[in-house]
Amino acid sequence: MIQRASVQRDFGFVAELDRFQGLDLLTTAVLVLNWRGAVVFANQAAEQLLEISRSKLQGQHAQRLFSAEAEVDQLLADAAANALGHRRQIMELRRPLRDPVPVQATASALYSRETPVVIELAEIEQQLKVSREERQLDQSEANRQLMRNLAHEIKNPLGGIRGAAQLLERELALPEQREYTSVIIDEADRLQALVDRLLAPHRQPRQPSSFNIHEVFERVRMVMQAEFPRGLTIERDYDASAPDCTADREQLIQAVLNVVRNAAQALEPRIAQGDAQIVLRTRVTRHVTIARRHCRLALDLHVIDNGPGIPEELKERVFLPLVSGRDSGTGLGLTLAQTFVQQNDGVIEFESRPGRTDFRILLPLR
Repeated sequence: MIQRASVQRDFGFVAELDRFQGLDLLTTAVLVLNWRGAVVFANQAAEQLLEISRSKLQGQHAQRLFSAEAEVDQLLADAAANALGHRRQIMELRRPLRDPVPVQATASALYSRETPVVIELAEIEQQLKVSREERQLDQSEANRQLMRNLAHEIKNPLGGIRGAAQLLERELALPEQREYTSVIIDEADRLQALVDRLLAPHRQPRQPSSFNIHEVFERVRMVMQAEFPRGLTIERDYDASAPDCTADREQLIQAVLNVVRNAAQALEPRIAQGDAQIVLRTRVTRHVTIARRHCRLALDLHVIDNGPGIPEELKERVFLPLVSGRDSGTGLGLTLAQTFVQQNDGVIEFESRPGRTDFRILLPLR
């Protein structure tokens, strides 16, 4: 005998729940809302997506489940005005103790007095990730072309400026006058070094070899501990079963070192306090898309710090050359890290919020 459960009376109405039980057969998450925006029913897929049990979801206002509460209010208002029909939009779900997750929300009107709105939620994180990677690849290629052109345009007149300053220095008798030419020569040398750094990744051919990724992480860890002997803890969270990879070892050392050093520089206030932390994590993941290609097996590498996070205004530009969040920074560290990772058929991405920044490097194994 099928028992018929009723919604609690403080919802403002009594509705039978058994007519929604068929929604449990769907693989996509579904929420049924009442006029007040409270969840009347959530199927099993919604429980898994939201990581909240159905009993706790029922009666909870749907506005609290989404980052933009006004979007849910608008759906209810449109449903009340018989103007909802069928609507699809991107929304962001809140989850306890985890980052929000983007979903494609399809809202439909049930034209029911008790339950006017049903929202179907489908994760789109993978589609967004692929789209980000495609934009990153296109942007990276444009950056490389820009850097090559810019470096060559700077390099030729720079040599002339330095040579003219040296000739002028020989004609000056007073030491205080030669100080000015010394400044010109020193600045020309500094710019030459910067140009060489811009061109370096494109001049040196790759030298792939087979090695264990933990050799790279241990090398970086020792370098950073020598640079920051106090105030910074570097924790190792390694997957001992990670197989060897085939890549340019020196390029990967430089890429990981740039990321870790960037994290340490962001942690300088906490290093002074003595509670700065960087976690080096290695994992193996399966069936991922890297640089528009499907990989059955890949290394999943993380550099996680407990710093202040990347400012919102820099998040879209963090890999661009000459973009830095520090006054003394050159803005080349992450640009070169991205270049080296991509030259080894990998991809680098990040998630950042105050207290936690996670740079992730994916490298194909098969």
